[in-house]
Amino acid sequence: MGDLDGNTVLAQALKKQGIEYVFGIIGYPVIELSMALQMADIHYIGMRNEQAACYAAQAIGYLTGNPGAVLVVSGPGLLHTFGGLANAQINCWPVLVLGGSAPQDHEGIGGFQECNQVELARPYCKYSARPPSIPLIPLHVEKAVRLAKTGRPGAAYLDFPANILSGRVSQEKIPDQYGPVPIPQVFPDPRQIEKVITVLSQAQNPLIIVGKGAAYSRAEKEVRDLIEFANLPFLATPMGKGVVPDTSTKFVGSARSTALQQADVILLLGARLNWILHFGRPPRFSPNVKVIQIDITAEELHNSVKSEVAIQSDIKSALELINAGLKKRNFKYNDNSEWWSLLRKKCRDNQRTVKAMCADISVPLNYYAVFQNLFDHLPEDCIIVSEGANTMDIGRTLLLNNQPRHRLDAGTFGTMGVGPGFAIAAAFYCRHNQPNKRVICVEGDSAFGFSGMEIETMVRYKLPVIIVIVNNSGIYSGMEATVLNEIRDSVGVEEIAKVYVFRKNRNLFTNLTIIITNVI
Repeated sequence: MGDLDGNTVLAQALKKQGIEYVFGIIGYPVIELSMALQMADIHYIGMRNEQAACYAAQAIGYLTGNPGAVLVVSGPGLLHTFGGLANAQINCWPVLVLGGSAPQDHEGIGGFQECNQVELARPYCKYSARPPSIPLIPLHVEKAVRLAKTGRPGAAYLDFPANILSGRVSQEKIPDQYGPVPIPQVFPDPRQIEKVITVLSQAQNPLIIVGKGAAYSRAEKEVRDLIEFANLPFLATPMGKGVVPDTSTKFVGSARSTALQQADVILLLGARLNWILHFGRPPRFSPNVKVIQIDITAEELHNSVKSEVAIQSDIKSALELINAGLKKRNFKYNDNSEWWSLLRKKCRDNQRTVKAMCADISVPLNYYAVFQNLFDHLPEDCIIVSEGANTMDIGRTLLLNNQPRHRLDAGTFGTMGVGPGFAIAAAFYCRHNQPNKRVICVEGDSAFGFSGMEIETMVRYKLPVIIVIVNNSGIYSGMEATVLNEIRDSVGVEEIAKVYVFRKNRNLFTNLTIIITNVI
C-alpha cells in the first residue's frame, strides 16, 4: 500500500459518510483539499463569501436530510461562517464546516491567520473538534456527520491544521471506518398517544399548527392524512408551508389571529412556541388553551407554557399511532360546527380585503399587487426562497406552497442575507434530482444587499434562478416621493412593470433572470 495525504483521507471519509455537496472559498491551506474533494466525486461549489456558502450548505441539508459541507480557510474565513452556523443551529438544519488552520508548529508565535478556531466555533455547534492525526480523521468525520443529523439536527465543525492536511501516512494506518449509520427513531409513549386522542377528540375549537420540523421529518403523508380524515383546521409556520397544501380547504391562514386566540386545543407538529408563534401566550393565545406538543427534542417540551400533553417523538411515528386511534373511534370533526363557520367567515372577510389590494395596480405598485401577479406566473411546483421584512412577511401570504420543503426563508433566527445562498443550494438540488423544477428568489432590496454578489456564482454555474427584487428604497419604510420621482424620470416605473408582465414566457425560467419592481 502507498501513502495518502490528509487531504485525500479527509475527502474519502466525507464521501463514505454520504457528503455530496461542499460549498466554499479556497485559499491556504485548503486549495489541495478542494481538488481532493472533486477527485472523490463530491460536488464542490465555489462561492463568493463564506457566510453565503454556509447558508447554501445548510439549505442542502434541509432539502436532502443529509448535511451539506462548507470549506473555508483559516482565521477570517472561518469567522465569516459563524452567522451561518448560528442560523443552522437555531433552525435545526444539518451542516458541517471544514476549516483550515495554521500549522501546529506555528501556534502561539503569530502564525498566519492563527486563532483558537475550535473553541470559537463551539458555541454555535453540536460538535467542534480537531482530529489530532491523519489516521483519526475518519473517526471525527463520522461523528460530526452523525451528530449533525441525529436528534435535533444542527451544525458541526472540524478543524484541520495545514500540517495535518499536507502530511502523509501509510494507507495501512488508516483504520476502516463504518459508513453512515441509520438515524435512530424516537417512538412515543403509547399512554401519551391515548391522551392526545382523547384531548383532541373532545376539543370544541381544535387547531393544528404544522412546523418545519414536520417538513424536515418527511411526515407530509401522515399530517395530510390527519387533517383530511379528521376535518381539522390548520395553520403553518413559514417553512411548514406546503406540508399540507396552502390551497387546502382546511387551511385557515387568512383567519390566523382568530384561530390562535380562540382555539381551545392546539396540536403542535414540529413547531416551537417561540416568537413566531407569540410564545403560546395571551393575548395572542387563549389563556385556557390546551397545547399538545410533539417534538423530537425533550428540552423543547413545556417550553414557554405548560403543555396538556407533551411527547418526545419522531412526528411520523407519533402520527401513525394518533391517526390509527382516531380512525378507530371514527372521529371526524363536525364540518357544520360554530368553529368552522367562524373561521370560514374570517377567511372570506380577510380574503376580500386582500383581493382588493391585489387588484390595485396603480404605480408604484403595492406589495399585494406585486405578489399576486408574480404568483399567477409561477410554476406550481417551484421552490420559493424569500427574505426581507415586508417582502417576506407579505409574500408568505400570497406566494402559496403546495409541496413540502418548497419554501426557504429567514427562519427562526430571522437572518438576512440567506436568500442567494439558499437559492443556489435549491438550484443544485433541482439540477441533480428534479431538473424540470425551478427556483425563484424573492428579495427585499435591503436583504439583497447582504449576499447579492452570489449572483456571479449563479451565472458561473448556469443556475436558472429567477430573482425578484422588491424595492421600497429602505428597510421597512416605503419609498419617499422624491426618490420615486427620480426613478420615474430616469428609468420609468411603468416600464419596469411592463417588462415584468411581458417576460412571463418560458425564457423567464431557462436562464438567470433578475426582475426589479418598485413598491410603496
